[in-house]
Amino acid sequence: MADPTSERTRPLSPNVQIYRPQLTSVLSIANRITGVVLSGCAVVLVVWLIAAATGPHAYAAVQGAIASWIGQIVLFGATFAFFMHLCGGIRHLVWDTVRGFELRSIYISGWAVVALSVMFTAAVWAVSLCMAGWNR
Repeated sequence: MADPTSERTRPLSPNVQIYRPQLTSVLSIANRITGVVLSGCAVVLVVWLIAAATGPHAYAAVQGAIASWIGQIVLFGATFAFFMHLCGGIRHLVWDTVRGFELRSIYISGWAVVALSVMFTAAVWAVSLCMAGWNR
């Protein structure tokens, strides 16, 4: 009888070195990440509201951080995370009706989530930049 420790056993899960991520797995992970990002954004929103209620100096400090180029990048990412999470949630609501489970539908809806998230983010930022230009 061979020694069980000397035999090479097969891995129980896919090897990350040879596993090719699929759209479904990437969107699933992205949905979780955007949920965490949005939780952090909710904390920042509360800080911004507290600063607004505290007074002009605190508000100016927080508003200055948000208006900086790093703050704008974070805000852009938060906008994309919001729309990605929203569109992914709507996709899951459709799945809850036991529709859209055919492989073709899964990929169409997955790419729709990505495309709509990009389009909505671009649209919101375009409108925001136009409104900021109108106010100057």
